[in-house]
Amino acid sequence: MLSRGDGRVILQEKKEVLFLKKMRKIIAFLLALAMALTLCACAKPTPIAAGKNTVGVKDGETLGQGATAFTVEVTDAQGTKTDFTVKTDEKTVGAALQALNIISGEVSDYGLYIKEVIGITADYDTDGTYWAFYIDGQYAATGVDMTDAQNGAVYGFAVEKVEA
Repeated sequence: MLSRGDGRVILQEKKEVLFLKKMRKIIAFLLALAMALTLCACAKPTPIAAGKNTVGVKDGETLGQGATAFTVEVTDAQGTKTDFTVKTDEKTVGAALQALNIISGEVSDYGLYIKEVIGITADYDTDGTYWAFYIDGQYAATGVDMTDAQNGAVYGFAVEKVEA
């Protein structure tokens, strides 16, 4: 065994101390990074059209310009219907309607969560209502921002409420 006075033992102990100090710094950095990522993951969804209100639309009106034309049917909470035509060159229904300020909402991990259509708000967090999206009269299996705009299609939005 080497004695305490041996320079090699002291050098080895200093290396171990330096290694432990470096490890503490690395662990502290990794913990701080993990905390920052956790805070980012818990952030609220990003609002779309923040500061903008959607526009009101008249029944039978035609909005926009483009090669693709489709009909939009909006049914409010009282059952009042408003139908209008949208002309666009946008790829998706969501992009076309956002470009014309017809819809607004928040982007989440699941896509666009619509909160307002033609000036009518449906907010599940506030009153338990939401905007249901329909394609040619059928409840849509895709979100508005994932649905390709098809010439002649009918896209519907209806205020609905989940019953407990």
